[in-house]
Amino acid sequence: MTLQEIIDGSDHIVFFGGAGVSTESGIPDFRSVDGLYNQKYAYPPEVILSHTFFMEETEEFFRFYRDKMLYLDAKPNAAHYALAKLEKSGKLKAVITQNIDGLHQAAGSNSVFELHGSVLRNYCMKCGNFHGVEAIKNSEGIPRCSCGGIIKPDVVLYEEPLDEYTMKMAAAFTQAADALIVGGTSLTVYPAAGFVYQYMGDKLVLINKSSTPMDSKASLVINDSIGKVLGELKI
Repeated sequence: MTLQEIIDGSDHIVFFGGAGVSTESGIPDFRSVDGLYNQKYAYPPEVILSHTFFMEETEEFFRFYRDKMLYLDAKPNAAHYALAKLEKSGKLKAVITQNIDGLHQAAGSNSVFELHGSVLRNYCMKCGNFHGVEAIKNSEGIPRCSCGGIIKPDVVLYEEPLDEYTMKMAAAFTQAADALIVGGTSLTVYPAAGFVYQYMGDKLVLINKSSTPMDSKASLVINDSIGKVLGELKI
């Protein structure tokens, strides 16, 4: 069965996506540590992006965050637009994403569950006031609210739990899906990757450039570019 046939024969599709969906928009996966990174930072990204590091080395956290996590000029790619179109057709009920860039919404998707939060939302740790991403992008050192509190990105750091409501809704949509399309993720980052195990149906599609631990359980495995594969669909 082809992906087109699966989509044509399904009415309650859920898409689960990872970093590979955003890399095609020019947003690098921060886990791919390059030579430039090693010259600029004394710690691995998993350490810098932890709650402990944020609290203890706040200024260094923001130096990395501005440099490596904010790609505000990035635009949605063919995968984002195809999913938005699929939602508009009534077939796609939800996008569950590990990405924090807001590109699914920028492409027109409405039912999006951001497991790891979003760089576009930021809150004062003292008074709770909301701040746009510019408050961090355009600041130096530690960004602060007018009340003096530190502005923290609404991004789930290592050591922090995922948002309970988002998790609950994502699980409910996944369990109710008649087809689950997983794209741009190696399915190795937990607890997010665990959502695939919530799926009860028999139409599991995996689209990723490399193999995943779930390949043997999938109905269809496509090792190709997610933008190319979804962009070729007739919706």
